[in-house]
Amino acid sequence: MAKEECITQWNKTGDTSTLRNRKICLTSEKTLQAPSTSLSKDKHSHTAGHLSEDDTQSSNGAQFSTRGNLSKDPPSRVLLMLLVGLSFSTRLYKITEPPHVCWDETHFGKMGSYYINRTFFFDVHPPLGKMLIGLAGYMTGYDGSFPFIKPGDKYDHHNYWGMRGFCSVLGSCLPIFAYLIVLELSQSQTAALITATLLIFDTGSITISQYILLDPILLFFIMAAVLSMVKFNKQRYRPFAASWWLWLVLTGVNLAGALGVKFVGLFVILLVGLNTIWDLWRILGDLSLSLVEIAKHFLARVVGLILFPLFLYVTIFAIHFVVLNKSGPGDGFFSSAFQSRLIGNNLHNASMPEYLAFGSTITIKNLRIAGGYLHSHWHLYPEGVGSKQQQVTAYLHKDYNNLWLVHRPDENESQSGTPDLVRHGDIIRLEHVETTRNLHSHLHEAPLTKKHFQVTGYGINGTGDKNDLWQVEVCGGRKGDLVKVLRSKVRFLHRATGCVLYSSGKTLPKWGWEQVEVTCSPYLKETPSSQWNIEDHINPSLPNISLSVLKPHFLEILLESHIVMIRGNSGLKPKDNEMNSKPWHWPVNYQGLRFSGVNDTEYRVYLLGNPVVWWIHLASLGLYPIMAAVAAIALKRGFSLSQKRIEHSHVLMREGGLLLLAWLLHYAPFYTMGRILYYHHYFPAMLFSSMLTGITFDILLKSTDLLIRRPYCDWLQRLGQMVLLFSILYSFYLFHPLSYGMKGPLAHEPGSAMAGLKWMDSWEF
Repeated sequence: MAKEECITQWNKTGDTSTLRNRKICLTSEKTLQAPSTSLSKDKHSHTAGHLSEDDTQSSNGAQFSTRGNLSKDPPSRVLLMLLVGLSFSTRLYKITEPPHVCWDETHFGKMGSYYINRTFFFDVHPPLGKMLIGLAGYMTGYDGSFPFIKPGDKYDHHNYWGMRGFCSVLGSCLPIFAYLIVLELSQSQTAALITATLLIFDTGSITISQYILLDPILLFFIMAAVLSMVKFNKQRYRPFAASWWLWLVLTGVNLAGALGVKFVGLFVILLVGLNTIWDLWRILGDLSLSLVEIAKHFLARVVGLILFPLFLYVTIFAIHFVVLNKSGPGDGFFSSAFQSRLIGNNLHNASMPEYLAFGSTITIKNLRIAGGYLHSHWHLYPEGVGSKQQQVTAYLHKDYNNLWLVHRPDENESQSGTPDLVRHGDIIRLEHVETTRNLHSHLHEAPLTKKHFQVTGYGINGTGDKNDLWQVEVCGGRKGDLVKVLRSKVRFLHRATGCVLYSSGKTLPKWGWEQVEVTCSPYLKETPSSQWNIEDHINPSLPNISLSVLKPHFLEILLESHIVMIRGNSGLKPKDNEMNSKPWHWPVNYQGLRFSGVNDTEYRVYLLGNPVVWWIHLASLGLYPIMAAVAAIALKRGFSLSQKRIEHSHVLMREGGLLLLAWLLHYAPFYTMGRILYYHHYFPAMLFSSMLTGITFDILLKSTDLLIRRPYCDWLQRLGQMVLLFSILYSFYLFHPLSYGMKGPLAHEPGSAMAGLKWMDSWEF
């Protein structure tokens, strides 16, 4: 009787959650005494099927006494503990080897040291990842004294394992998060287990987690954000409960963390944003809710997913600026006003005249990233490079040869008393202090930027010609406006040719001492390359003011740091003969990255995904659209399907579609980027393809009953699972030296650990 009642209610409602709850009631009556303990076993009845698939929270949040028993089912907990053990052991194994700097450890290990020493630096990424690396090093006894000069440098007695261990622990969480996400989405232990296995035994995921890099930290926050989002979605029938708020807030926290490590975190923010918009649209269509309740839902998400993460993100930068308060290698990338707040910088607590005047000695700094200071020296341009006059360059460091004198256009400028101040529109002549030659331009082409004009030093003791005259223009100013030291953005327009003084950012050859090219650009559009500011200012005839009054406030330095980071990212262009990975290379595992070692005497580590795992991902990306399309057509056309098949179809389309969208959001944008790209940029997308693979192959194997009848379909399903597991494990056995290191003969030489495994010519191990 109980069975008939359950089936009747399902036929009336067609609601999955109702079916699940009713089935659990049935199970408690008939089958609870002998629950199934097989995690991958295909169910032979509706009762057993829903018992194993639904031993997580029900969709409507209702709690049953039997649910409490099932949630404590030992096999599930044992399986999770087994996965945790495997994930942590594969990633923490041999983390101290090799005992030298590998690949980008030279950057991020060094930046961790800067935090420990409180030394200011510049990086194109937000600061959270480096701060956490520095904190991990500090907490494990590292003193920040290792220089991290280049890959291959020996760590010797320095304590580096803490920073590597921290990254490895976060990387170890990724398979666990993926398992929990897929389990929530599909309610299938088998799909979740396939996903976790793919990631645990992926050599690429292991390698990317074992070194002092930002990637494992970024991936941790991305996966934690997605897990929190999925958990929050499951709380939709318990709005404003404690667990509802918990997962909402955790989603926001992890979004702030992802963006705080790299701007790639914007992709997961977009994913959560689209999910939230769809959720709010669903709520808007719920006629049982009043407008006040809908407004509460909207405001809760604004607070939890926008305002609170924004507050955390800004707080990260506030801590960053407070900790890094000493002058360091990053000073020159920022404005002079920004530098005035750094202890040890020559502008810190300095005093100088506030407004530029004739007769002043100054330094002039370009506002582009690494634009440098206007500079000259005794060396001339070589034969065949424009006019053979004195070189004028931009130099990235403070130097006596950066000093210039500001003169009136005429040579007879003797004056007494207070000097006249320079204003917007005034004509000036700039004389180089060391060589006494004037800043000069003419119609000869520039050394590297051929469409620009050459800038030189010309004349002697201030004597020159009309090509030495420049008009001062305060950006955004009007005629008569004064030029403020540090704060005013200034352009210098050449009177004779009409061009504007410009730092191209290009590095001159050896004859130019590899300094930055300075040109006169005929293109007058305002850009940071054509904007300058007055930094040092010496004039005994003017009263000095403390630069502390010119220090920018927090919001100004926050905005400037983001402008500098964005410009720095856009400036990461491929150099000549530099390897630049292509986005289409990544899913096919076309080419990896050499982390350590080149020849047979060195300890070699090579970042490359487990080929079998990655090609399984590729196959699932091809299979999924076909399977989803078939499922959609079958449902749309009203084909007679079993309840199990209907549930599989919904999982495939809804949850699989979410994972496919996440993969696209983290992969497709790289096709539009002009910056240099590397293989490791694909790893966030790879995580989502792994989860999609778990769901796709699980449903594919469970669909064997479409081909053959029971029990043969069950045997075929088990066989498919075993073949998949064996392929993953055996390929890991073959390729694990890529992650854990190898010495001796190279892959193409006899006796190599990788002999016969160079399946693609583009692999470089």
